[in-house]
Amino acid sequence: MRGVIMHGPGDVRVEERDDPTIVDPTDAIIRLAATCICGSDLWPYRGADPVDHATMGHEYVGVVEEVGAEVRTVKPGDFVVGSFVISDGTCEICRAGYPSSCVHRIFVDGAIGTQAEKARIPFADGTLVATPGQPDPDLIPHLLAASDVLGTGWFAAVAAQAGPGKTVAVVGDGAVGLMGVLAAKQLGAERIIAMSRHKDRQDLARHFGATDIVEERGDAGVARIKELTDGLGAHSVIEAVGTQESMVQAISSARPGGNVGFVGVTHDVELPGQLLFFSQVQILGGPAPVRRFLPELIDLIWRRQIDPGKVFDLTLPLEQAADGYKAMDERRATKVLLTL
Repeated sequence: MRGVIMHGPGDVRVEERDDPTIVDPTDAIIRLAATCICGSDLWPYRGADPVDHATMGHEYVGVVEEVGAEVRTVKPGDFVVGSFVISDGTCEICRAGYPSSCVHRIFVDGAIGTQAEKARIPFADGTLVATPGQPDPDLIPHLLAASDVLGTGWFAAVAAQAGPGKTVAVVGDGAVGLMGVLAAKQLGAERIIAMSRHKDRQDLARHFGATDIVEERGDAGVARIKELTDGLGAHSVIEAVGTQESMVQAISSARPGGNVGFVGVTHDVELPGQLLFFSQVQILGGPAPVRRFLPELIDLIWRRQIDPGKVFDLTLPLEQAADGYKAMDERRATKVLLTL
């Protein structure tokens, strides 16, 4: 089969890989219908994370071709959506609602790599969710978004306790930040402030539910959030970048007693103790437990209540994956969908 290999920073190639086979009785083999490039894939692409001949990709939807003897919840022919973290679904951590920290977790990037034609998914029952039937083609991008970017934005909004009567500020206007806006709207937030300097992303944020746009960053961005909230700060803040500046900006934008949900993969973030002590905010984040939310998100998409697939603004065939990475790296695309 064909699949994406990142040989090193900036060096993305589509090459022949071995077809996956059933290894364990809890495995499933799926033929992918669509995959995509994630903003987190840009960290190794830019050299911020080490990479050496890595199998890339962790967002995926497709049709089950084969299952192991112990798989019970999906069967050949099912169209499925999977999480970017493999989880068994039965351990104490999974049952507590945090399958992305499953005691048997496997990160799909590198270990499996779903920017490919097929994939072996371990612990299929704990990782995959079947859709109610075969989706219409126009639903596939929306279902693909649920695999990571929508589920991650949703977790950020839940962690920030977005809800009725709340003002939510979103730090980061990439795909995850935009999904955080969508999630905050669906959870009933009264006011949603998107922090963005890019007109196309501002427009999409408004489509997903943003009521206000703030273009300033850093201290100026915090000051603007305070100005919009009578000097108090937001009840809920979503951090969707993962840098020192974005994390400090997120915490500083929350009011005392507020909540910060952080899902940007952190890089060289060190939080000052006094900022944490005097901010009096609650902080929750990390790898999103997407599998927890998949049934609800699939239902919303299936009933056409949400359209997260609009975050894909460039579609390319798998063979042109390198062009997709370049487009996202140069900010000519927010998120690239790869067709198979």
